[in-house]
Amino acid sequence: QGQLAESGGGSVQTGGSLTLSCAASADTFSRYCMGWFRQVPGKEREGVVGFYPRGGAVYYADSVKGRFTVSQDNAKNTLYLQMNNLKPEDTALYYCAAWSGTCDTTGKPNNWGPGTQVTVSS
Repeated sequence: QGQLAESGGGSVQTGGSLTLSCAASADTFSRYCMGWFRQVPGKEREGVVGFYPRGGAVYYADSVKGRFTVSQDNAKNTLYLQMNNLKPEDTALYYCAAWSGTCDTTGKPNNWGPGTQVTVSS
């Protein structure tokens, strides 16, 4: 698998929006499950969204359903995570990830991006 590179993190107030991007290699984009995970210091990494870019269901964590939406640009091998109505509890380091196996939020990635920080203030 190739490297993953996230961008788009930042700081917003409650109710604001951010869009994260994840650039992947063509091989990763076509062969593996992909998605986003997040981690708060002192807590386990949490699956936010998982799916197979070449088709199939998209799985969201209950905590983000209705607020976060994943999309993709196949020509650019890039994922996007549109995050709306952000809450302070969404504050975390967000990672793009790729893995084999089940393409839901319980997936076990073996390829991680460096992460991008999202901070939501009240």
